[in-house]
Amino acid sequence: MPVRQLPETIVNRIAAGEVVERPASVVKELVENAIDAGASRIEIFTDGGGRRKIAITDDGHGMTHADLGLAVERHATSKLDDEDLLQIRTLGFRGEALPSIGSVARLGITTRHASEPHAWSLTVDAGSKESIVPAALGHGTRIEVSDLFYATPARLKFLKTDRTEAEAIREVVRRLAMARPDIAFTLSGEERAPVTWAAALPGAPGQLTRLGDILGADFRASAIAVRSEREGVAVEGFAASPSLTKANALGQYLFVNGRPVRDKLIVGAVRAAYSDYLPRDRHPVLALFVTLAPQEVDANVHPAKTEVRFRNAGLVRALIVHALKEGLAREGKRTAANNDAGAVLSSFRPNSAPNFTSRNANWDWQRSPSYPVSPAPAFSSATAFAEAPQAAFDVGTPTADVRMEEAPTDLMDRPLGAARAQVHENYIIAQTRDGMIVVDQHAAHERIVYEKLKASLAKNGVQRQILLIPDIVEMDEATVEKLVERAEELASYGLAIDSFGPGAIAVRETPSLLGKTNAASLLRDLAEHMAEWDEALPLERRLMHVAATMACHGSIRSGRRLRPEEMNALLREMEETPNSGQCNHGRPTYVELKLSDIEKLFGRR
Repeated sequence: MPVRQLPETIVNRIAAGEVVERPASVVKELVENAIDAGASRIEIFTDGGGRRKIAITDDGHGMTHADLGLAVERHATSKLDDEDLLQIRTLGFRGEALPSIGSVARLGITTRHASEPHAWSLTVDAGSKESIVPAALGHGTRIEVSDLFYATPARLKFLKTDRTEAEAIREVVRRLAMARPDIAFTLSGEERAPVTWAAALPGAPGQLTRLGDILGADFRASAIAVRSEREGVAVEGFAASPSLTKANALGQYLFVNGRPVRDKLIVGAVRAAYSDYLPRDRHPVLALFVTLAPQEVDANVHPAKTEVRFRNAGLVRALIVHALKEGLAREGKRTAANNDAGAVLSSFRPNSAPNFTSRNANWDWQRSPSYPVSPAPAFSSATAFAEAPQAAFDVGTPTADVRMEEAPTDLMDRPLGAARAQVHENYIIAQTRDGMIVVDQHAAHERIVYEKLKASLAKNGVQRQILLIPDIVEMDEATVEKLVERAEELASYGLAIDSFGPGAIAVRETPSLLGKTNAASLLRDLAEHMAEWDEALPLERRLMHVAATMACHGSIRSGRRLRPEEMNALLREMEETPNSGQCNHGRPTYVELKLSDIEKLFGRR
């Protein structure tokens, strides 16, 4: 078959295959055009998941008669002042979107520029451009796309259900709305109730408002402001505290010079920054905004402009890690329970209440300020607090009680207060001036030991204790080989081991911080973690895994009774330890209940 020049319509449809992948791609391109046109309000309407109809209306600058005619031609754009692709300051620049959309659907554009006496309208039907005619429109631009892919029926078979396509459109609009909180967005359609994100104030407060509107109130309540800047590159945004996590990384958003992008760079950087706070199977929620000179990033590496390439990717990654670590260290004592006491309080409330029905007639308002609103099931003191949510609070006699001792005034004023009791041989009850605190003694001490190990290693190495008689731990040969291969890394944390035959390991030294520890259990846990390591994992990360495992074994165990002075000493150490709000596995170490919340629980407020 001889080589021949393809017709313009076929060329446009081939280009559409790269740019217009699904209805969400159309919405993305058209909304980006509206943003580049200086719009302050953008309305998006879809029908049939965007397959039947997509309508985008904005109040931007609009187009003149001449510009409208050129806008639907291939590679025609108003966004490149010259031919330098390294000075891109707009979201769009290729000039492919409108002709590509018009080649596979029915495209209608109505626009009015301030210099024009009236609006103009243009229709493109499967690549066939009609004449420009006068139209009625106050200002801005309205674009309608109907019967998407009707000119290429084979593409329709690859679309998902209307609901799935509508959700993809929603995600695209969410990302663009997060990138530009100064613009008001309205998303409506037959598949959903209208959603409006009002324009927010400039700066970080407005940014957080928009992120909270989109990512939810939980994110707003736990958001930590982060910022880092070096060599003309700035990273800022908000990251949720380690208490708010997801099972995947879909809650992590990256914006480069206002452009929503997907980059594997952020996944690795975020994992490194949160390595001390979260287990490997949990991922934080965050939105980071990278600002740098246009020539330092290449946005022309993907047809849909969803990926970028940094000239100095190492610097960007380092700034992301530094910004997140600094923010997490600053807010290290925030936990899920401290962010929202409502969920904690709800577990205290019984599902039944006293039955005042028989006494309603004789109710005396002078004696009781609370009127029985409606009849309720009979209340039984023997059963109400024996419900499933209350099983954990059937504590019996406290294992350690310091109520008779008068707590020093200065302890009551400390952030974690004065210890009052220990229940279930694991939870410390402390009293503050304005509430009470429940501490998980094992989780809290685990974080303390871990931070001490890290500090000791950074300063002058971990202090060791030589065992008078080495512990001999029997394990399978494969596990022994793995541990012996990592003996040098383990030695840096004070754990000296060597082979003791084909199926055994001799433990000769252990870290002093751990005190008396179960060497067999510790080595087995270390072997399990090492099985997940990749050779590409940095040595520092591997050492942190070792430290976390050691800290778990060297901390106060659940079930150990503590004396009052031990409990207070633990509280004071928590106050001085960074990141003490969570243990090494991301669980909260303490729960705080304000006195006002407790009074609400008992109807005093």
